Amino acid sequence: MRVFVASHESSMRHDTGPRHPERPERVSAIRRGIAESGLEVTDIEAPIIERRDLALAHDPAYISMIERFCTNGGGALDMDTLASPESWEAALRSAGSVNVLIDELRNEDGATGFAIARPPGHHALSNRAMGFCLFNNVAVAANLLRSGGERVAILDWDVHHGNGTQAIVAPDPGILYVSLHQSPFYPFDGEIDDVNADDKGTSINIPLPAGTAGDVYRRAWGEVVIPIVVQFEPDWVLVSAGFDAHESDMLAGLRLRSSDYGWMCVRLSEIHPPSRTVFALEGGYDLTALAESVAASLRGMAGAETDDPVEGSSPPAAFEAVERAVAAFSGHWALSRFSW
Repeated sequence: MRVFVASHESSMRHDTGPRHPERPERVSAIRRGIAESGLEVTDIEAPIIERRDLALAHDPAYISMIERFCTNGGGALDMDTLASPESWEAALRSAGSVNVLIDELRNEDGATGFAIARPPGHHALSNRAMGFCLFNNVAVAANLLRSGGERVAILDWDVHHGNGTQAIVAPDPGILYVSLHQSPFYPFDGEIDDVNADDKGTSINIPLPAGTAGDVYRRAWGEVVIPIVVQFEPDWVLVSAGFDAHESDMLAGLRLRSSDYGWMCVRLSEIHPPSRTVFALEGGYDLTALAESVAASLRGMAGAETDDPVEGSSPPAAFEAVERAVAAFSGHWALSRFSW
């Protein structure tokens, strides 16, 4: 299988300062992981997104503020989110990276797409930067697809809840948002009952306690995520691909291994075409785990099963969290035991 990779060298000039975890070396780690996947790679230059497309998810006044902020030298937008003069171009191309992959994959079979989106995006609100994110790359792409009448499922497996993505896309019943994330944890939302105001059942949050490992992730993916995606029947799946739930990542407390990401991707590839699936980088700060997890994910999209045994040591509260999710969402979707 071929993987189309969208990136731009401006991502390396997005300067977050010394010792910041969201650092340029992440791009190099992603590149190593893509190479180690063994898939054929086609590189695409991420374009600068059109401002009108960016405005599908962000207030025009906010877009202009970020431009001025970067042009005037940058600095700290909040205690975690920094920008430099070069961050403006990097952010525009990061948002453009997902869209260009969608355009490329429309006429492809036997391929998938990976956007090396730096800065990442899933915490960015329509009018506020936060959590290392300036523009919400996946929400922009989802809204652009919706403007053409296509249905979109966003699967967010970053260790943090994608609060910005959910806030932007939740009003649209043609966009399914699913997040598995550590809780309680930054940004301290994304609870099971955090559903749309009109109760459409298209905001699916599965909060999991610290210590949750691959056994529970596979159960949640098989019993909740996969059945809902099948019933939603999306034209496109966009994966907010953060890899900070890995056991080696020191910024969080979940315990996934690289093979767990591969397993989730195998299951996804069985129910949705890889050529209608785009991955967009979110978190992940241990460089070795990042490279290994990206490689496993792409191999999984190609259907390569792993023989790595499932880690089976999640705390009882993690299993209880999945049971609560099944009970909460079974009123909207047909959920049943999934065999793996």
